[in-house]
Amino acid sequence: MKHWQPAFTRQDVTVNEDHCVYNGFFKMHKLQLMHARFEGGQETVTREIFRRGNAVAVLLLDPLREELVLIEQFRTGALAAPGGPWLLELVAGMIEADETALAVAERETLEEAGLAVQHITPIMGYLPSPGGMDEWIHLLYGFVDASAAEGLHGLADEGEDIRVLRLPVPAVFELLDAGQLNNGAIIIAVQWLKLNYPSIRERGVGLMQRDDEA
Repeated sequence: MKHWQPAFTRQDVTVNEDHCVYNGFFKMHKLQLMHARFEGGQETVTREIFRRGNAVAVLLLDPLREELVLIEQFRTGALAAPGGPWLLELVAGMIEADETALAVAERETLEEAGLAVQHITPIMGYLPSPGGMDEWIHLLYGFVDASAAEGLHGLADEGEDIRVLRLPVPAVFELLDAGQLNNGAIIIAVQWLKLNYPSIRERGVGLMQRDDEA
């Protein structure tokens, strides 16, 4: 099988200028750069880029109860979205300096869902909007005991107002099929789970039963 490889690398880009034009809750930079062209030569462009940093999103599965633990919260960027600005999402958070994706997944699961997550495993990494943003999302999954998933969570000093939900796995698959999941991380994670559910559930049941016996 022939595999794709990019025609160029980061070495084929020269950043001539990089200025911060806005530094608030988020940061916006203006870049002037040159990059290689497929037909040969160089292209000089000026672009604004939203510097958001790297994030973690974690799919929380209770394999014994066959439930997913998801969260609901208000999102300003979804004000004009169909269905309104309260979204069904994965637990997620930004990676701070010197943090690992694993540590963020554990921290955010506790803060946003009130749960301990076990056996965290990568699904994939991806760029949600590379045309204008540098954010890289580490998409993970882990196993939880969903029986304690309830109530309201989040950090008051960060303006978080989060409702925790337990939903049967088949019900979430139905939401996906009906187009009612409308943000990238949850769509990718649930689609991945739908493709791999029997083996992922079997792995989770085995690991959690082993933990109980230990």
